[in-house]
Amino acid sequence: MSDAPLSAIPVADLHCDLLSYLVRAKKASLQNTEAIGVALPHLESGNVELQTLAIFNPTESRSTKWGDKQVDKFVKLGHEPEFHPIRKVSEMQQAMDDHKIGIVAAVENASGFCEEDEPLDFGFEKLEEWINRTGRIFYISLTHHTENRFGGGNYSDNVGLKADGEALLDWLDSRQICVDLSHASDQLAYDILDYSSRYGLNVPIIASHSNFRSVHDHVRNLPDEIAKEILSRGGIIGLNFLRDYVHPEQADYWLSHLDYGWKTLDAPSQIVFGADFFHIKDIPDPERQPLFHPGYDHAGHYPALLQKIHDHGYSEKDLVALAHGNVIGFIRKIWQ
Repeated sequence: MSDAPLSAIPVADLHCDLLSYLVRAKKASLQNTEAIGVALPHLESGNVELQTLAIFNPTESRSTKWGDKQVDKFVKLGHEPEFHPIRKVSEMQQAMDDHKIGIVAAVENASGFCEEDEPLDFGFEKLEEWINRTGRIFYISLTHHTENRFGGGNYSDNVGLKADGEALLDWLDSRQICVDLSHASDQLAYDILDYSSRYGLNVPIIASHSNFRSVHDHVRNLPDEIAKEILSRGGIIGLNFLRDYVHPEQADYWLSHLDYGWKTLDAPSQIVFGADFFHIKDIPDPERQPLFHPGYDHAGHYPALLQKIHDHGYSEKDLVALAHGNVIGFIRKIWQ
């Protein structure tokens, strides 16, 4: 793939909310390019050949029911001719060779498989069921924006790891499923890192869709200490396209986040795409509009973005690593 023209370099992305959109939005359609940045035409024109599909639910009543519906949708997508479910390393390359969109499931917020008032064992049974049905879960984030039974979300200030979060980390030990820190409070992230080190857990740690707080000061972005810990442990960081986390006015500040991870933190083999495309109408707040800067608002922009990154000083080898090589290398390592 490394000798492909820039416009044809395959792309792997660590995070989107296509499943939630397809389940929750009225008249949801894979073809609706106005509703979500990962509509099928966007994925195809952007050469996306590996897309992580998050099973996302806020912490609320019936979250597991919505989670089940998203698993149903993932299974259904896997039978569509454009998609190829990824369950093992060899299927990644097969999807790329066949120019299909490889899909792998992830869990954004553990409340999706275990509600606040349910027995934890019930949640683990649910998670096992999801793994069996999807074939593979790439990563799990313990929280979303808010606090739940597992720990503190990114807007939960000083709420850290709770007893159920510790039990989940123990359950994940050596299961080839990553823990995602993108929606963890700083305290939760520190606690996860400390707990996994203290007990010698073999749980890969990543940030699937986060930028850098040193570049743009936002609570959703990673502080240096957490970013460096993820990288030192061999994890990957997926750079987010959401305007609030890039810069409120400057679209190409995204390149500053790229430079910071790639060069300042010296992690050229660990920086990837984590675009975070979701149903645009889910956030009608006018103060947050536009949600994405032009040129970063759908997956069809990847060829132009790769050209922009090349013009910014990155080699074709760098582009291949960023676009898909780093993700594939990481998956090979953790799934072996």
